Amino acid sequence: MTLRPQQAMSRSHRIAIICGATVGSVAFVAIVVSMLLWWRHRRNQQIFFDVNATDQYDPEVCLGHLKKYTFKELRASTKNFNSKNILGEGGYGIVYKGFLRDGSIVAVKRLKDYNAVGGEVQFQTEVEVISLAVHRNLLRLIGFCTTECERLLVYPYMPNGSVASQLREHINGKPALDWSRRKMIALGTARGLLYLHEQCDPKIIHRDVKASNVLLDEYFEAIVGDFGLAKLLDHQETHVTTAVRGTVGHIAPEYLSTGQSSEKTDVFGFGVLLVELITGQKALDFGRLANQKGGVLDLVKKLHQEKQLNMMVDKDLGSNYDRVELEEMVQVALLCTQYYPSHRPRMSEVIRMLEGDGLAEKWEASQNVDTPKSVSSELLPLKFTDFAGADESSVGLEAMELSGPR
Repeated sequence: MTLRPQQAMSRSHRIAIICGATVGSVAFVAIVVSMLLWWRHRRNQQIFFDVNATDQYDPEVCLGHLKKYTFKELRASTKNFNSKNILGEGGYGIVYKGFLRDGSIVAVKRLKDYNAVGGEVQFQTEVEVISLAVHRNLLRLIGFCTTECERLLVYPYMPNGSVASQLREHINGKPALDWSRRKMIALGTARGLLYLHEQCDPKIIHRDVKASNVLLDEYFEAIVGDFGLAKLLDHQETHVTTAVRGTVGHIAPEYLSTGQSSEKTDVFGFGVLLVELITGQKALDFGRLANQKGGVLDLVKKLHQEKQLNMMVDKDLGSNYDRVELEEMVQVALLCTQYYPSHRPRMSEVIRMLEGDGLAEKWEASQNVDTPKSVSSELLPLKFTDFAGADESSVGLEAMELSGPR
């Protein structure tokens, strides 16, 4: 059957219309999908955007369990960031005591310069990490505030400050932290780190475990805080490589030499924290006062071998400490600070040993482990360099210590 020219044109016209409509529909769907993806991406980028500091008070907005505050509200709560309200100062920010309009007391961390290298990363890290990690021995993030030129984090106020500050405090002529409290702080800190390493998914490496980053609530319960240097790792990953960052006296040898940090890096920092709890001093200060030429840990080993552990106990404690528990704590500290990370215990093992389970076997096994004689068991450089493959810029290792409640 032969179509007339007029019929052929009519059929071609219909096919063209159908094809055009089909292409138009596909294009429309593609445009809609693209717009939805763009909106979702834009929303994720803007999720922390706040009003300018000059705006009027805006009703509080909630983001999950986090509260969003206006800059004006936090500025008023700290009396315009009055220096009299400063609780402490770290490498990235200053912490202020704040009084909110509902009567609650908070600690407001104001980043010094979030535009500086690592500043915005540090802010995002704290928000992300603390949102993931919820545990009684970890600092809880209440809320945040962002403007075009400000980044602030809001935490619960810790009336007893940090372990570092309380080690120097006295109540009625007695040390604020007696031996039983120090043991409780060690266990609480270990439980917080255990949660980060073995119960979080992804696991979290703190990377700056020290006395000034362990806070104390009204019951002197240990609360691990300051997650600005933390890193997230999948459980199948063994380490992360970054530029060396942290605090002199607390940096594990492998992290210093290769830039590789893992949960065993935190274990090393915890071991140094135990030394601080025992001596009542910063790790570096203890070595200097004892006129020790080697590292602090070399001195601890020497005193342990010579059975003179009483020489390292905080003088403020006098004789008010348990000698068996002292030796156990020193042994745990030395196990945690072994040169090779593979030789150090996991935090779950640390907790068991602090509770008196399995320490003797672990200690005996450690005595057959060789440590490189050419390298000190503790590396404490005055300077440092970036490492290849580092994903962040380096900052000074002499981090300022939080000296008061926050």
